Amino acid sequence: MCGRYSLTTPVDALVDLFLVEQRPNLRPRYNIAPTDDVPIVRLNRDGRRELRLVRWGLVPFWAKDLKIGARMINARAETVATQGAFKEAYQRRRCLVVADGFYEWCKQPDGKQLPHRYTLAGGGPFAFAGLWERWKGPDDQVVRSCTIITTDANDLVAEVHDRMPVILDPTDYGTWLADPTAALLHPFSADRMHVTTVSSRVNSVKHDDAACIAPADAAPLAGQAELF
Repeated sequence: MCGRYSLTTPVDALVDLFLVEQRPNLRPRYNIAPTDDVPIVRLNRDGRRELRLVRWGLVPFWAKDLKIGARMINARAETVATQGAFKEAYQRRRCLVVADGFYEWCKQPDGKQLPHRYTLAGGGPFAFAGLWERWKGPDDQVVRSCTIITTDANDLVAEVHDRMPVILDPTDYGTWLADPTAALLHPFSADRMHVTTVSSRVNSVKHDDAACIAPADAAPLAGQAELF
């Protein structure tokens, strides 16, 4: 599962990595939560990449209202091609969800939740495999939304949680955007990732500042994670 993530990278670096022309005014986000507006990269009608903001939590085009989106923040790689809420978007509306870290929590013996932040080993931005959708409400309100695809955890993440978001290699960005390629939906190499135990400040969605990613004093504890 992926229920929180971060994006603190300056927009110029995103432009260089994702080969987009748009330069939106993106403030650093240290604690992105479901239903927040988040940047994605998708193909426009001309087949060119564009960076735009959408709501996190996919709202199927057939939904009666937006409430369902809060339950659609993740799509399982194993069923995304066939599950009703995602199967059309999987065929037609794939995207890159832009990030530079994500969080998972493990339960300590005292019952407290210990947050871990996962990044690339060398730092920097990356992309989750995602889907986007367009929903039109009864009052003609149009909302574009997205979901993050998850897969089995690699060896690093598995110490805390049994699932992780699909992180795409940059060489596969174009392939994912162009075709529904199930072969890309696999765990990212643990050797290319780094984990840091961070401040419990990130546990609350009310907090979204640099203190959320500050290393914690306590060392990571092994244990079974609870779904967040």
